[in-house]
Amino acid sequence: MKTELLIDLEAEKKEILKRYRTLLRACKPTMQRGDKKELRKAFDIALESHKDMRRKSGEPYIYHPIAVAQIAAEEIGLGTTSIVCALLHDVVEDTQLTLDDIEREFGKKTAKIIDGLTKIAGVFDTNSSLQAENFRKMLLTLADDVRVILIKLADRLHNMRTMDFMPQHKQLKIASETIYLYAPLAHRLGLYAIKSELEDLSMKYLEPDTYKFVARKLNEKKAERALFIKRFVEPIAEIMNEQGLTADMYGRPKSIHSIWNKMKKKNIPFEEVYDLFAIRIILDSQPENEKADCWKAYSIVTDLYRPNPDRLRDWVSSPKGNGYESLHTTVMGPRGQWVEVQIRTQRMNEIAEKGFAAHWKYKESSNDNGLDQWIQKVREMLSNPEANAFEFLDDFKMNLFSDEIFIFTPKGALIQLPAGATALDFAFEIHTDVGATCIGAKVNHKLVPLSHKLQNGDQVEIITSSKQTPKEDWLNIVVTAKAKSKIKSSLKEEKRKIAENGKEILERKLKSLKITYNTDNLQKLSYFFKLNSTQELFIQVAEGKIELKDIKEYLSIEKEIENRSVERPENLSVDGIKKKMKSAETDILLIGEELQRIDYKLAPCCNPIPGDDVFGFITVSEGIKIHRTNCPNAAQLMANYGYRIIKAKWNKQQELTFLTGLQIFGIDEVGLINSLTRVISTDFNINMRSITVDSNEGIFEGSIMIYVNDTEHLEKLIDTIMQIKGITAVTRFDA
Repeated sequence: MKTELLIDLEAEKKEILKRYRTLLRACKPTMQRGDKKELRKAFDIALESHKDMRRKSGEPYIYHPIAVAQIAAEEIGLGTTSIVCALLHDVVEDTQLTLDDIEREFGKKTAKIIDGLTKIAGVFDTNSSLQAENFRKMLLTLADDVRVILIKLADRLHNMRTMDFMPQHKQLKIASETIYLYAPLAHRLGLYAIKSELEDLSMKYLEPDTYKFVARKLNEKKAERALFIKRFVEPIAEIMNEQGLTADMYGRPKSIHSIWNKMKKKNIPFEEVYDLFAIRIILDSQPENEKADCWKAYSIVTDLYRPNPDRLRDWVSSPKGNGYESLHTTVMGPRGQWVEVQIRTQRMNEIAEKGFAAHWKYKESSNDNGLDQWIQKVREMLSNPEANAFEFLDDFKMNLFSDEIFIFTPKGALIQLPAGATALDFAFEIHTDVGATCIGAKVNHKLVPLSHKLQNGDQVEIITSSKQTPKEDWLNIVVTAKAKSKIKSSLKEEKRKIAENGKEILERKLKSLKITYNTDNLQKLSYFFKLNSTQELFIQVAEGKIELKDIKEYLSIEKEIENRSVERPENLSVDGIKKKMKSAETDILLIGEELQRIDYKLAPCCNPIPGDDVFGFITVSEGIKIHRTNCPNAAQLMANYGYRIIKAKWNKQQELTFLTGLQIFGIDEVGLINSLTRVISTDFNINMRSITVDSNEGIFEGSIMIYVNDTEHLEKLIDTIMQIKGITAVTRFDA
């Protein structure tokens, strides 16, 4: 045992210094006088503070802050203050050093950023996730200083790159959080390279088999791709030289995650994903000629290769909200396959790669910065005091991912909204009062309802009425966070007024029945009428849904209830649930850290079957639910309620059957259904619950719900079905 613990401290010291020097080299471009001294001071403090700490892999802990600083400098292009903060980001949380010490050494700004990076101390209500609160705090600091988020992303990226030594449930939680929040955030801040890497790394842990499959396939075709790119680019380069344009051209493979998404979305095998890579043309041009040069390059490419008219994206004339500028077109390549071509200048490319950080560098030249507007929106959302952390997260998430559409006001001003926004969103975007009193809209001079989805380039005029007030169902119509929070707060205000009224009525009614008006009795009444809060009780009284006779009925049963207490959900702990549940004899799932037999339900959203990677989720009322780790809802559950996730794995004891669905596509041939049902019922002896078949102009599409034993059983069945003549694809689908 002793030998393992012999760590070569000398070699480690050398390695630490080597890494520090590499970091200094990365900081060189942004360094000013006196910066080196600051960095050295930060490095020394970090080294001293973390000297006895090690990471899960056994490496010295200091490797982590140096790596985060390296990412911040090299991949995001941040300056000295940020690098100092990156080196010190864990010091306050993990060691004796306080924020005051940091402020004394490095000044207020640095202390503030580090405070934003430090996780929240103090205990929160356990039902609200610590993660959601942490995220909210991080965004609050974003509103002051975006560097907090950028360093946080660098921190998350390094943690994702080095997650191999963590226990699996931690890996799943961190990966889910990353795909749910951090990747969209990187996307929003224009850090595309980091966004793609975060998505790929999350997929590596959440769907390891698929990840390995796509990575292997990509690798196999590497040489073939390189040759294709070379042949594709040569004629373009030739004409560009003749026309005096200088440019770098290269092919960039798409990320594993985006290839897999395309396979899922279009339901196609890997071989049929055409745009496995994009060709990038990066022009070296003067600021005043940028636009003209991009279009010149575009015309050269489209003269050589035929473009797909539906696939031109012009973000040069109107950049995306995060400042992204580029011309994208898809052209038919020499071998009859579609190739995506992205044309941009060096300045645009730097903004695309480094996002926000590059913006500051070019700030003077960009007229109105979409990112500043976006941060303004984040500030507005955060200023809504009542938002619960989760609602906030979900609203925020929706506005993170979405692509933008541009809408014109009647006077021709341009307003940016997320794709999928409705006329009502537009009304709230103009002003809260316009939104609250909106009764309809004219889109391109035609009258439309509030729920009308807007298209890029629509011109919208809002029609209002002083009698209109926000309605509950408006929440289903709007998609922007601003509209949601305004509607919620005005509904709350409305409810509050009704409740005030109901409170007075109830007080009088209770008095006439000689019942004391106190919290205890109100609680009992709410419980009796199965209401969640006393406010709902007041509202129902005000609306006449609860009358005097109902309260009298309560009185007569009250004697019984006297002895019962108000029921509250059991403490959401595994032990609490274990006490309530006896082990089921037929159990084939082992749950919890000790992997015991506990009762569970299979989640209908993803219908897990034995052999799937699964986890348990403790629900409030239905005990433990089992989900697949790649279930559509899993990322959200793990990211928000990590503390309610428990381990689960299948126990191979007896054969039970589980319901799952298959979607089958093919060419409609005589006897196809007969062959299909024969394979399922006779050869595999599997019970079918339902089968629906649709044949349209010779194309066959069917879905079958069947009972199988486990994933192995299912895979064998899929392989056999694929061999039936005429069948082209079989995929498993969730509920």
